[in-house]
Amino acid sequence: MKKILHIISSPRGAASFSIKLGNAIVEKIQDHYPDSTLKETNLVSKKFPHLEEAHLASFFTPAESRTPENLAAIKHSEEAIQEIMDADVIVLGAPLYNFSIHSSLKAWIDHIARAGITFKYDENGPQGLIKNKKVYLALSSGGIYSDGPMKSFDFAEPYLKSVLGFLGMTDVTSVRVEGTSIPGLQDTALQKGIDSIQIN
Repeated sequence: MKKILHIISSPRGAASFSIKLGNAIVEKIQDHYPDSTLKETNLVSKKFPHLEEAHLASFFTPAESRTPENLAAIKHSEEAIQEIMDADVIVLGAPLYNFSIHSSLKAWIDHIARAGITFKYDENGPQGLIKNKKVYLALSSGGIYSDGPMKSFDFAEPYLKSVLGFLGMTDVTSVRVEGTSIPGLQDTALQKGIDSIQIN
């Protein structure tokens, strides 16, 4: 049985191409693993908080010394990390916003990247502590960023692969819906992205 975690970071709801693509990836995983379970986390509707002083203070306070205020501040981080640890497969929706990711997704990353919890440093350098996860990135963009003159403007995919890899999640597959704002491409963009999904 596979446990699937679908992370949504688009504020566009039903109109979101990254959500539609993410749902299609989830469906294909479920077809491949019929007994799988699904947990969906919408970072936008959940209003996942940006990192503030209270969060950082709670991160660096030993667990046995945390005050009720520390425990309240660390709640989102602890829950997000537990969701990842519980999952076998993670589908991460990421629309391209101003050449990078939506701020809700950056906030989520800031809460899950914790020294001693999801990564550590030893004599060999940094070591990711989140192991044995399969990650699918559901990327969407109005233009074409996988190739061509705008490729160097895509900071979303390289960043996500780098930070996830730093945390130990190195088995990452990207699936794209792109050209959703380009006449002649927009009508078939979603189906082309769905057709490219391969589950392994």
